[in-house]
Amino acid sequence: MFITKERRVNASHQISKKEKNKSVYVEYAKVLDIKKFPDEQYIIRLHAPKSAKFSTPGSFIHLQCGSMLLRRPFSIMLSSKKEGWIDILYKVVGDGTKSLSSVKIGDSLSLMGPIGRGFTLNKKFDLPLLLGGGVGIPPIVFLAKLLKSDKNYNPLVLMGSEIPFPFTTQPSAIMLKGLPNDVIAGMPLMESWQVASRLCSKNNFPGCYEGYVDEFARIWLNSLEQAELSRVAIFSCGPEPMLKAVASLAKEFSLPCQISLEEHMACAVGGCAGCNVKVYTEKGESMQRVCVDGPVFFSEEIYG
Repeated sequence: MFITKERRVNASHQISKKEKNKSVYVEYAKVLDIKKFPDEQYIIRLHAPKSAKFSTPGSFIHLQCGSMLLRRPFSIMLSSKKEGWIDILYKVVGDGTKSLSSVKIGDSLSLMGPIGRGFTLNKKFDLPLLLGGGVGIPPIVFLAKLLKSDKNYNPLVLMGSEIPFPFTTQPSAIMLKGLPNDVIAGMPLMESWQVASRLCSKNNFPGCYEGYVDEFARIWLNSLEQAELSRVAIFSCGPEPMLKAVASLAKEFSLPCQISLEEHMACAVGGCAGCNVKVYTEKGESMQRVCVDGPVFFSEEIYG
C-alpha cells in the first residue's frame, strides 16, 4: 500500500530526507555515573561533549563495548549541551551489553555520535502522544524534554514494560480526562517536568494499565473531540510488534505517526547497508538504511 493523497495531507510535516546529522564525531567518553535497575537494566551517564551538543530526540551513539569487535547502537535518552554529558539506557541481552555492564565510573569508552535522523515537530500538532515500550523508552524521554521546553505543546507520555521499569514509579499528580481513574502510575522525571505520563504492563504492576500501550492510547484517543483529535500526532519507539500496533492505531484515527526503529548495525554510518529496511514511497518500494536514513520514519513508510 502506497501513501495516499489524504495521508500525505495528514503527514504534512513529513521528515525531509535532508534532515540528517552532517557530522558524526568519534570521542572517548568518560563514565560519570552508573545506575542499576532490576532485570539487569542500566542507565549510564557519559561525558561526550560533541554528542551532547549535536544530539536530538531519536539520534543515537555507536559505542565500543569492551573487547567486542563491533560497536553497539544505543539511543540517547538525555543530554546536557552545557555540561557535555549524555545518558543511555540499556538492558543486558548479549555479550556486548554484558561487557558494558562491567564498566566502572571513571572508565573511558570510545563512541561515535550523534548518528541518525530524529523526530521532527509541527506546531499544528500541539497535543503530541508519545508512546514508548521497553528499551524504546529513551527517545521518548528525550522528546518529552524537548517538548517541555516549548510551551506550545501539551504532550501525553504513555510507557509500557513487561519487566520492572528502569525507575521507581510514583502516583501522578496530573489529572487526565478520558482515562481510568485507577491508572495513576507515572514516571517521576515526567512529573518533575509537569508532563503527563501513565504506565502500562501485563504484569500487574501497581497503578499501571493492565494491557499494551497502544490499547491504552486508544482509550485516550476515543475520549477526544474531533477538534482535539486533529491536533494529535503520535511519536513512538519500542519493539517491532508494538510499532506495528501503533502504526495500525495511527491509521485507524488518521493521525501522523513517526516511529523510531531499532536494528542490528555494523558500521552505523551507512556504509555496510546491514540495517536496510523496506520503505514504501509514492514511487514504489525502496530500501533505506536505518542508521542514516532513519532511525525515525513515518509509520506509513514502513508498514504501508
